[in-house]
Amino acid sequence: MEERHDHHRRPARALAATALAALLGTAACGDPAPAASAAGRQPSPSPSTSTSTPRPDVTLPAPDQKIPGDPARLAAALKGTSAALNAAIDAWPKTGKPPRDVELLALHQQRVYRYTARHPDVAARAFARLPSGLAAQAKDNTAAIRELLSLAHPVKPSATFKVQPAPPAAELLGHFKKAERKFGVEWEVLAAVMFAETKFGRVKSDSHVGAQGPMQFMPGTWKAYGMGGDVQDPRDAVMGAANYLRASGAPRDYRRALYAYNHSRAYVNAILLHARQMKRDPRNYYAYYNWQVFVITTAGERRLTGP
Repeated sequence: MEERHDHHRRPARALAATALAALLGTAACGDPAPAASAAGRQPSPSPSTSTSTPRPDVTLPAPDQKIPGDPARLAAALKGTSAALNAAIDAWPKTGKPPRDVELLALHQQRVYRYTARHPDVAARAFARLPSGLAAQAKDNTAAIRELLSLAHPVKPSATFKVQPAPPAAELLGHFKKAERKFGVEWEVLAAVMFAETKFGRVKSDSHVGAQGPMQFMPGTWKAYGMGGDVQDPRDAVMGAANYLRASGAPRDYRRALYAYNHSRAYVNAILLHARQMKRDPRNYYAYYNWQVFVITTAGERRLTGP
C-alpha cells in the first residue's frame, strides 16, 4: 500500500500502511487475508430503488472514461461533471444506496482530480478557465490528493486486502454530527478523517501495524479513548476519534490535534482542505462519500470498489 506516518503519537518515521483510501490511491495492507486482490473488484451494490433520473442533456460518464489531457477539454469535463453531480445529489433523497448517476458522476470527478494532482501544469491551465468557486474547489481537492499521494508507495499487484460497502451516508452523517455535539469537534473534520482513512469504512483491513476500524485506531489508543466501544463499529469509532481529537487540542487547534492523530503535515493539510470543502457546500460530503477505493501497485493503478 503506502508508507506513511503511524497513528496516535507513534514516532513520526514509523510505517503505518493504513488506508488513505482513494486519496492516497491505496487501501489498508495488513497481513494477507481472504480478500479481493489488487487486480479484482468487489461487486458493487445494486442501485437504490429511489434513484434520481439523469436530465436528458446529461450523458453519464463510463466508469473508466478517459480523462482529457487538453486544458480546455479538462476544464469543460470538470465543469460539466461537477454541475451534473450537484444536480444528482440534490435529487437523491439521501436514503438507501446512492443512485447510479451519483456514483458514476462522483467517480468521474474523483478520477479528474486524481489526474490533476499528477499533472500540475495542465491542472493550472484548466483551473484558470473555471468560474472562481469551482476553481477554488478544484485547487483544494487537487492539493489534498497531491499531499496524500506524496505519502504513497506502490505495492505488489499480488497484495490482498479486504473491502466492503460503506454504511449509508445519512447514517454516518448522523454519527459525525452527534460526535460534534458531544465533543465540539466539527463534523466535517471527522468526516474528512474517515474519508482519508478508510473511504468511509469501505476498507476493512487492519494496517500492518494493527490500526483497526473505520477510523484506524491503534489498540492502545482505542483502549484509552474508545470509551469501551467497539473499534469496528462506525458510531463508536467516530465517537472515539472525536474524544481523541478533543484531548489532543481540537477544536481550538485542529492542526495540533490532527498531527497527533497522524504524524504527517501532508495528512493534516489534506484533512483540513477536504473539511473546508464540506463546510463550503454540504453536497461535497455526498460527493466524497461516493469517491472510491484505489490502490497504486507497481503494475499501475487499480480501482477496488464502485461501479
